[in-house]
Amino acid sequence: MQHKPRDRGQRGLRHGRPRPISAPPGDSPDGAPKLQRVASLEVPGLSRAVVAVAAAALAAGIHRVVSGGHALFPSGTAGWSFALLTGLIVGHLVALGRDRWWGGTGSGAALTLAILLLYGWIPATLVSLAVVVLVGAARRHRWRQALRHGAVDILGIGAAALCLAAFGVHPSVEQPWHPAAWSVYALPEVLLAAAAYLLVTRTLLWYILAPRQAGLPTVARTALARQGLVALALLAISPLIVVVAVHMPLLLPLFSVPLVSLDSALWIARARAEEQLRDPLTGLANRQWLLERTWSALDEADRLGARSALVLIDLDRFRSVNDTLGHLAGDRLLLQIADRLRTALPRGAEVARLGGDEFAVLLPFADSPTSAQRIARALVGVLGSPLDLDGLTLELEASAGVAVFPDHAGEAEGLLRRADVAMYQAKRDRSGVEVYEATRDGNTPDRLGLLGDLRRALDAGEVELHYQPKVSFDGSVCGLEALVRWVHPERGRVPPDEFIAIAESSGLMPRLTDYVLETALAQVARWRSRGLTVPVAVNVSPRDVHSPGFAGSVAARLARHGVPAGALQLEITEHVLLEDPQQAADTLAALTGHGVRMSLDDFGTGYSSLVHLRRLPVSELKIDRSFVARLAVDAEDAEIVRCTVDLAHSLGLLVVAEGVEDDETWERLRDLGCDAVQGWLVSAAMPPAEATAWLRARDGAPPPVESAHPALPGPAGKAAPGRRGQPTR
Repeated sequence: MQHKPRDRGQRGLRHGRPRPISAPPGDSPDGAPKLQRVASLEVPGLSRAVVAVAAAALAAGIHRVVSGGHALFPSGTAGWSFALLTGLIVGHLVALGRDRWWGGTGSGAALTLAILLLYGWIPATLVSLAVVVLVGAARRHRWRQALRHGAVDILGIGAAALCLAAFGVHPSVEQPWHPAAWSVYALPEVLLAAAAYLLVTRTLLWYILAPRQAGLPTVARTALARQGLVALALLAISPLIVVVAVHMPLLLPLFSVPLVSLDSALWIARARAEEQLRDPLTGLANRQWLLERTWSALDEADRLGARSALVLIDLDRFRSVNDTLGHLAGDRLLLQIADRLRTALPRGAEVARLGGDEFAVLLPFADSPTSAQRIARALVGVLGSPLDLDGLTLELEASAGVAVFPDHAGEAEGLLRRADVAMYQAKRDRSGVEVYEATRDGNTPDRLGLLGDLRRALDAGEVELHYQPKVSFDGSVCGLEALVRWVHPERGRVPPDEFIAIAESSGLMPRLTDYVLETALAQVARWRSRGLTVPVAVNVSPRDVHSPGFAGSVAARLARHGVPAGALQLEITEHVLLEDPQQAADTLAALTGHGVRMSLDDFGTGYSSLVHLRRLPVSELKIDRSFVARLAVDAEDAEIVRCTVDLAHSLGLLVVAEGVEDDETWERLRDLGCDAVQGWLVSAAMPPAEATAWLRARDGAPPPVESAHPALPGPAGKAAPGRRGQPTR
């Protein structure tokens, strides 16, 4: 159901929809957005302020220690053992070669806290700087990041030292806080010091280094959970390091084993968390990340009374690349596509790969559906430029669907589904980009209800066929086209385009086609028993043609009703060749082999029509009404019709013009060499009884058409139905 834009002061959508798939169970609908807004705050100049405050605090601390004649770091066995342990940790971290925005290490933090508890703030700061700065310096182009990490660690250690000082604990190199002096009251002191260090460092790292986004995605929650593990490691290992440093300092280097193991475990946990949110091939975000990020963007747009948009992009005929060049080549092609999307994204937009050759682009803020569609067209255009793959130049096309919040959906999953609907509409129409339209979506509640009613109407035989004649210019009847009609018991007459679109999008189309074929062939058999041998045309969809066994089922129906194959004509469109050309060609060849005639409907509205004429085994071509309607007043349409007639005749095809509604159009078509016409000027579609009377009137000396059946309404100013094509008396 399509959502209407809401008043900007209302917040009902957030309260009325389900929570994100991975929201913490305890989060309330109101609390989660507040947490997200706090997490997404930007603090201007925070990085420089942290570095400045840390430098001032470190300089003041060192000056105070040195001016007081105190040592900066312990000497003797304990000092050298701590230095060796620090070197081992630095070497391990450098060898690890990883660097992520949330920074911080379990081993360095545990060692820093241990020295803080034993020797105080300044020695702990020196160890922290040794770990953070040396590791950062060992990595190229990381000096600024190393400086920020060092400054953050200094402030964290300072916060922990203040917690200890609040309990009257002031350790120093000369007067360490020996474990022998610890009592049960030391436990909360150690806990608070560790918590202060962890809280200050991780909070500052988040706001300095984390990418700003409106929300707290899984990767952030995973990082916070991992820091909880770091806290446990600090509490468990740091006091043990203190005890060993006092009683057996030579064993301190052995702590490198558990500390390194802790780091490795944290790196593995982080890598796995990343894998859950990243596409392993392209490195783009995956579906889970996209949904969570979309939830956050919708919350922010809802709060500001703005729009968000989701663009779903699918590569056309990518399967042929895999089938022809292999999956490895297809993977390299996807990598190029991902790179193009990254570079073409507008500011603030984010891209994800949903799987296969399907990508999604989130526009957190969109001015309007039109602006989102314009961005989608730009992205599709970028993907359409030539690609080089192992020296082979490829040109791929893409289709995109656009859905906008709150116009089309009020939650992330609904927005993604409706973008998917629009994308498949663009793929079917070969239009490149489509914006979601509820009227073309077969899965809205209203259309789902209509689908159920249509299914029941087919079971009850309540769907009717009307028959519209095709006549030649000498007045002879070329055939009838069976057109499906449905009168709903509550809604009244349902437009054929509406319920046929529902059938096509829902999988009910084969059932509808079977019903129409069965009803039409039964009517042909009745007419033939009464001496009326007019052929009947039935429209079939591309899905019917692609269904295995379709040709055999048509032949079986013909035999069951005793109708010769030449009395049935199937009308198809060029779209039958777009999805599975080989399956379509096999089915059409089997049908013509049985003697069923084929007609190409809506000619000129598709793509590569001339190519399709050579590949489709058709005997008749129907010019679409869009070219016929303005034939008498538009020279270009007249030229198109003339060329089409000449081309069809050169290929041995008959030409039928649809939508003929006035005498002038009739005359022009006859002059252009068209073979037959169909439209209101000849007759509207008639129920079976009226069609029977109309056909009988054509065989003998008929009464005026107006008395043969009730007058059918036609457009104002048009000739009355049945006027043309009457036999001469």
